[in-house]
Amino acid sequence: MTDAPHIPVLMAEAVAALAIQPGETHVDATFGAGGYTRAMLAAGARVIAFDRDPTAHAAAAPLLTEAGDRLTLIQAPFSAMASELAARGIDLVDGVVMDIGVSSMQLDQADRGFSFQYDGPLDMRMSREGITAAEWLNTAAEAEISDVLDRYGEEPRHRRVANFIVGARPLSRTGELAAVVRRALGHRPHEKKDPATRAFQAIRIHLNDELGELTAGLDAAERVLRPGGRLSVVSFHSLEDRIVKRFLRERGGAMPAGSRHRPVVVQGPAPSFGDIAKAVRPSDEEISVNPRARSATLRAGLRTASAPWSSNGSALV
Repeated sequence: MTDAPHIPVLMAEAVAALAIQPGETHVDATFGAGGYTRAMLAAGARVIAFDRDPTAHAAAAPLLTEAGDRLTLIQAPFSAMASELAARGIDLVDGVVMDIGVSSMQLDQADRGFSFQYDGPLDMRMSREGITAAEWLNTAAEAEISDVLDRYGEEPRHRRVANFIVGARPLSRTGELAAVVRRALGHRPHEKKDPATRAFQAIRIHLNDELGELTAGLDAAERVLRPGGRLSVVSFHSLEDRIVKRFLRERGGAMPAGSRHRPVVVQGPAPSFGDIAKAVRPSDEEISVNPRARSATLRAGLRTASAPWSSNGSALV
């Protein structure tokens, strides 16, 4: 385990997109090590923070004491944002920020099993609950493993990797899994990207239903933001960014283009988001200080006064 500090990616830009005014209430949907929350508190906000990882809550004690009643930390996934806020008598908030995916803090803890950089148990559970990565890999059908590697890791040789994994069972350590993937794909030590990267990403996303959580979390943010409230989302790979981009485009009123076979949809719900900002990516300077920032993208939008949409694309009334 390394002692390197967690460095929030695009933090200044993500917090600036919230345009915080002192006294406002904002949600940090992905508390992690608390970097975004600290910046939001410093800007004068009251912060309601979410994290499903109990380790994050244990580490937050000093900040909770320091912030007093200006910070509430809730142990729940951000997909439950609307119901958790309602249970505390909070209907609408002024802003929501999300930093999607696994945190540097989680990656750097060998016993969490998120990274092949440190040998540890094959766990990968963000909430510390449910089936572990080892349990899933050792029991899932080869076809299921192949599908996960393809869908969430975009691994071109997913069938071969799945076949090697099944042939090497049982697996219990991150180092074992990484070695199996490298054997399946071939690995030269000088290569810039380790071939195990895609497999670890895919398994983690599947195990924690990260893309489902993101979709549900965006819907929840739409419901809890007041008119004029701001949504700010940082994602780290194309699968996440596509979901965020599509959400803001659709909720912003952009409809799919028509064709001679499929006419243009003329009417839909009133846009629930406007002022969709151009995607922001980290500067070369930030990437040099924090290589994890290389793949990050920030997207932001302003909540309109229109009713939130339902998951099937109609306005909720």
